Amino acid sequence: MESKAQGVNMALISAIVAVATIGGLLFGYDSGAVNGTQSGLVEEFSLSSTSLGFTVGSLLIGCAVGAFFAGRLADVIGRRAVMIMAALLFVFGALIQGITDVHTLFVLARFCGGMAVGAASVLSPLYISEVAPANIRGRLTTVQQVMIITGLTAAFVVNYFLAQSAGSSLGQVAGLPAWRWMYLAQAFPAVIFLVALFFIPESPRYLVSRGRDEEARSVLTRLFGTVEADRKLVEIQGSFDADHRPRLSDVTQKGSGLRPIVWAGLLLATFQQFVGINIIFYYGETLWRLAGVSEEVALERNIYSGLASIAAVFFALAVIDKIGRKPLLMIGSFGMAVTLGAMTWAFSGAGTDAAGNLALGETAGWTALVAANLYVIFFNMSWGPVMWVMLGEMFPNQIRGSALAVAGLAQWVANYVVVQSFPWMADNLGLATTYATYTISAVISFFLVKSFINETKGKELEEMEG
Repeated sequence: MESKAQGVNMALISAIVAVATIGGLLFGYDSGAVNGTQSGLVEEFSLSSTSLGFTVGSLLIGCAVGAFFAGRLADVIGRRAVMIMAALLFVFGALIQGITDVHTLFVLARFCGGMAVGAASVLSPLYISEVAPANIRGRLTTVQQVMIITGLTAAFVVNYFLAQSAGSSLGQVAGLPAWRWMYLAQAFPAVIFLVALFFIPESPRYLVSRGRDEEARSVLTRLFGTVEADRKLVEIQGSFDADHRPRLSDVTQKGSGLRPIVWAGLLLATFQQFVGINIIFYYGETLWRLAGVSEEVALERNIYSGLASIAAVFFALAVIDKIGRKPLLMIGSFGMAVTLGAMTWAFSGAGTDAAGNLALGETAGWTALVAANLYVIFFNMSWGPVMWVMLGEMFPNQIRGSALAVAGLAQWVANYVVVQSFPWMADNLGLATTYATYTISAVISFFLVKSFINETKGKELEEMEG
């Protein structure tokens, strides 16, 4: 069933989406800001490769915690209230990371920033899905991924120009090393997000879940008009259990553990990370320097990857409500498997230069560059946006917050495992073996989607089963 276009207040819905997706931009910016700062972190805090992996990955530990508790808190105090808390953590984390010279405090601030990223990652698509008409919900929720990639690319661009103006990431800008400004720059969009959140309404589905029906009716009327608001209110009321409000135990079935729909969400959440996408985003500069290019060229290649990502997400935005979620996931899995395989081949023949650094031949180097960018394109036209779209819409109203808490936790734990393991795998197993593991995950993801994921295109949230 598709939402009626008549009476839909697209101006208000667009404003809500614009504000909510600033959280996505911060998600991307905070995730990408570390890309290009590794040299500064190693010099400032005397880090080994393992310690560097933990320092980078501490954000992801915070993300796991933030995603879990945000999903639960969103059912208790509201979607908007938790996003306001996340915005405050964004600001705090950015400022402390940029100024502290104490490693423990840096990691703590990065953890707090991670909690904000984790909260934004689950709440922005959840919030958008709960106010968007069903027939364009996929497109509107995909804007979240556009903003994530825009945030990543913005971080790459800012880092590049800071490093250029200072001579390197270790050079000085206005009395501080450039790499510190790469963290401080995160605070600016975070403040905009914080202020903007006070101008959007609470989710009507949350209001119904708390028994605040008249407030929900008011929001629905502003969104869809009086007649449609009354109809939707009745449908939303009927989708919640009359005997209790949403709770964490709703994600389970008596005697059989988690509900099947929650397992499907966990599949999507974890395999989005097991294909290794964030190695490109978090370690792109380090990856290309391993391949034998200078810091300047490595930072330039990050920007190219980011621009290719944005183009791919716009493609997904154009087709997701036409061809559906499941076909896009399967196309993405196939494309990632092929391109990751090509990267595995390119790095399998790598040699070393006179200084002992990894070096690729001309053919292998170009293969790696083209394959990496095609891989990013396939990811961002499929698993990148579609996973978040589906997590925001695939669960019934009664369990949406709790199921997102569980899936969000799993997604960020998987992200942390991949990012934490990459430096060790690159040092001890080599990049070829490392990328071979991501290739295998992409192949597996194709068959898992084919077997276990159901299409959600065009369905109202009240029609979701599980």
